[in-house]
Amino acid sequence: MKIGIVQMPVTDDKDENLSYAARCINECAKKGAEMVILPEMFVCPYTNTHFPVYAEEKGDKTWRALSEAAHNNSVLLVGGSVPEKDNGRIYNTSFIFSSSGGQIARHRKIHLFDIDIRGGQCFRESDVFSAGDSITVFEMNGIKIGVCICFDMRFPELSRIMTLKGAQLIIAPAAFNMTTGPAHWELLFRQRAVDNQLYTIGAAPARNENGPYVSYGNSIVVSPWGDVVCRASEKPVNIVIDIDLESINDIRSQLPLLSARRTDLYNVVGSDKFPHEKLFKTWKISKRNDTEIEN
Repeated sequence: MKIGIVQMPVTDDKDENLSYAARCINECAKKGAEMVILPEMFVCPYTNTHFPVYAEEKGDKTWRALSEAAHNNSVLLVGGSVPEKDNGRIYNTSFIFSSSGGQIARHRKIHLFDIDIRGGQCFRESDVFSAGDSITVFEMNGIKIGVCICFDMRFPELSRIMTLKGAQLIIAPAAFNMTTGPAHWELLFRQRAVDNQLYTIGAAPARNENGPYVSYGNSIVVSPWGDVVCRASEKPVNIVIDIDLESINDIRSQLPLLSARRTDLYNVVGSDKFPHEKLFKTWKISKRNDTEIEN
């Protein structure tokens, strides 16, 4: 399966961003891409002041431009993410379109990026965005694909549920910054790939050192074995790469992690309320003779 990843610069001109994205989608399609992925917030600078100004409803200019690009190039399009207005709220949303231009899925970012790193980045998406409340897995020619957005990737429960729903690859339009990117970007995508034995794909904006939010870039593809198949630099680039989906079953048969799960001992959805409290044992060290005593 050939996929295209667009790592593009983002300006404060929405029309310019849409035109640039359309050209990149076309370039990827010409190189044989069957699916093209745009980065998080590709239509506007990544700031809370920009999100409400650039927000649109489904069916507005940005949605139509993505639909047309998918149709005109006969590609499945994961439309990065955009600020979406709906019923008085704003969401960080990825629209997904079929090769005929019809919307086939939508993911609203579930985990909002509210962080305060000592000596590093401080950001509160929840000051503007509302959180999504659904998990997104869609199908393309018999291939199931999970989509999440940036901070969502940090939560292993979400990736596991998508895997249990049949996802063979997980796509994350994401804009890690210069604090979190060098520390966790590759680590997270390799972790999720190894944990779930599938492909993980991160599509990031190109880095602009003079912008209000500096993206780490480094768009990435990781194999089910945890190998980095390709990784961009910080510069603008279009990547077209062929991934081997047959390797997923091969790796899962050799190292049967999913089938070996002990669901009788733990809750697969990660609830704080475990169903089998009687199975828990606590241990303490006896001060008298340094032996372990079961409670």
